[in-house]
Amino acid sequence: MLNKIEEVGANKSTFYELLGGEADGKETIRELVETFYDIMDSDPKAAELRAIHKPDLTEAREKLFMFLTGWTGGPQLYMERYGHPRLRARHMPFSIGESERDQWMYCMISAMHKIGIVEPMLTKLATQLHGVADFMRNK
Repeated sequence: MLNKIEEVGANKSTFYELLGGEADGKETIRELVETFYDIMDSDPKAAELRAIHKPDLTEAREKLFMFLTGWTGGPQLYMERYGHPRLRARHMPFSIGESERDQWMYCMISAMHKIGIVEPMLTKLATQLHGVADFMRNK
């Protein structure tokens, strides 16, 4: 979980709080996830990544929203519904290499820019997410 932000937020302790906490954090994460999947669904640069997803992205959107809410330090919505994320095991059925990882990061960073996440939080968040995305590689 990304629950320590150190230098990024002077008086906040988690990214969830920096994104607005209970008041606005969920809305910001929801906007990030929706924008991420909209980009993935429409940008040719993410075609390989899009191809490994179901045609209907509703479930993927909800699961990523729940996961990121808890991962950033907010309520553990994903764990409450599905148990431990076991990310690598849950992604093992999909062929994920450097290209898919990079496309995922492209969509996420593009979404962060589009919704207005600013430096240095964008860089810190992207760095942490890259570690998670890289851990999903299985080819």
